[in-house]
Amino acid sequence: MPLHGPCRILFAVLALAAGAALAQPSADRLAAAQREGVVVVYAATDEEIVQPVIDDFEALHPGVKVEYHDMGSAEVYSRVVAEAVRGQGPDVVWSSAMDLQVKLVNDGYAQPHRSAETAALPAWAKWQDEAFGTTYEPVVIVYAAQYFAPDEVPYTHAALLRLLAAQPVRFHGRVATYDPARSGLGLLLHSQDAHANPTAFWRLARSLGALGAHRHATTAAMLDAVAEGELLIGYNLLGSYAQARARHDPRLGIVWPRDYTLVLSRVALITRNARHPEAARLWLDYLLSARGQRVLAESAGLYSVREDVSDHTASRLRQQLGNAFRPIPIGTGLLAYLDQVKRRDFLRQWVAALEP
Repeated sequence: MPLHGPCRILFAVLALAAGAALAQPSADRLAAAQREGVVVVYAATDEEIVQPVIDDFEALHPGVKVEYHDMGSAEVYSRVVAEAVRGQGPDVVWSSAMDLQVKLVNDGYAQPHRSAETAALPAWAKWQDEAFGTTYEPVVIVYAAQYFAPDEVPYTHAALLRLLAAQPVRFHGRVATYDPARSGLGLLLHSQDAHANPTAFWRLARSLGALGAHRHATTAAMLDAVAEGELLIGYNLLGSYAQARARHDPRLGIVWPRDYTLVLSRVALITRNARHPEAARLWLDYLLSARGQRVLAESAGLYSVREDVSDHTASRLRQQLGNAFRPIPIGTGLLAYLDQVKRRDFLRQWVAALEP
């Protein structure tokens, strides 16, 4: 039966009140988290970038400290698996290596979590109530701005190929990208790039190989080298890190390719054997809350999975990228190149392209 007049108003008020109550941790949950006293986080997210997030969480939840371990994405995964055998490990795993996060869920290393904050997520941002996307991040080309005339900047993959082919002496030894053998994130980005446009990707791989490209395990290392002019171009870098640096460093130029720009999500999960489960739920809900997302957006330039957080929203990013928008969905499709045979074959093809 439809509601009318005062009944409808009363129902709306009660629904809003209930939603507000659900959005806040219950007194029992908060007290339990405070008794635990700490949440242990393994993350492939630079600590200096998320320090404002940690500070705000601890100020909001006195008595709950964040023990934050910053490491590479491949190390995050291997440590979680190895330590689980001994009943050890973190409470929360937070990484941009989406495929490795999905594998942890698929292999039984995560536990489900449901709350008002997870319920508010768009469908693409959660998988099996165990893996949760916390950000939207474009994958970009970074260049040494002081060494490029405006009409030289390559705004598409095809333009990048033409530029590198036209000036091999200029770019020899001064280009770089991720090493997918050392970086879980690098394997994700390159394999997804190959899936999005195999022709362009493998042509670029061969071009990078001919130019003696450097291969790195982190975006930060490549940004340092580009800023110093040691490198002229970095390919397939994390746009969030690049944007955060470029705000204060005019030596860095950023290209969001106009033909297609991959967009990944930094995925969080609570481990199955979390020793501080209530603190873990508190931390995850904070990351997904409007407040946490706002701090992430403002401190690190990470695009929010929510639509109510300033200008740093997924829909705003879709608007900016238009037809170039290529999000990487969370799900079992990410597991393809973690199959040992497929991973081996991909890396063999990669090495053959870069080391002809």
